[in-house]
Amino acid sequence: MTNEVHKYRKAMKMTQEDLAKAVGVTRQTIISIEQGRYIASLPLALKICKIFNVPVEEVFMLGDNE
Repeated sequence: MTNEVHKYRKAMKMTQEDLAKAVGVTRQTIISIEQGRYIASLPLALKICKIFNVPVEEVFMLGDNE
């Protein structure tokens, strides 16, 4: 799974810590999601997308082999 969390976070001028606090996770979780080492749960993905005010499919995408 790929994601655009970093792109949208930067566009909103948010730090990783800002986003982490807004969705109730640690900064390390946001780092791991942005680096593709952790796949966000559906509830977390929806919270992130609500902050960015965009549909979940604009931020989180399945790769070709998923």
